[in-house]
Amino acid sequence: MATTSVADYIAAQPKTVQAVLRRMRTAIRKALPGAEETISYKIPAYKLHGKTVIHFAGWANHVALYPTGSAAVVAAFKKELSAHEVSKGTIRFSLEEPLPIKLIERIARFRAKEITAKGKTNHKKRA
Repeated sequence: MATTSVADYIAAQPKTVQAVLRRMRTAIRKALPGAEETISYKIPAYKLHGKTVIHFAGWANHVALYPTGSAAVVAAFKKELSAHEVSKGTIRFSLEEPLPIKLIERIARFRAKEITAKGKTNHKKRA
């Protein structure tokens, strides 16, 4: 059965991960109040202006944030992300550590600004 909502996705995760995912969801929703919440690639995603801003997912030993291929995020938050496992397009937060809520909010807002700026640039090119 396919997951159809973020609440369903979270409920289907191991109990040890659910509370962390709920906190991550709350942080993203606070940072992106106008975003559309959806499931994309079988994980929670948030969209603005029809463009995906960010995804998140739960795993056995960590939760992950996917700032949708934004190398600029890793560069902009390099110092703060140094304590976490980062690879191309993925930021992993250990379940052993407190979830960095304010950092997640700032990353989500950063991505929203990227999406908005790209939309304005693309609109000017078409005009």
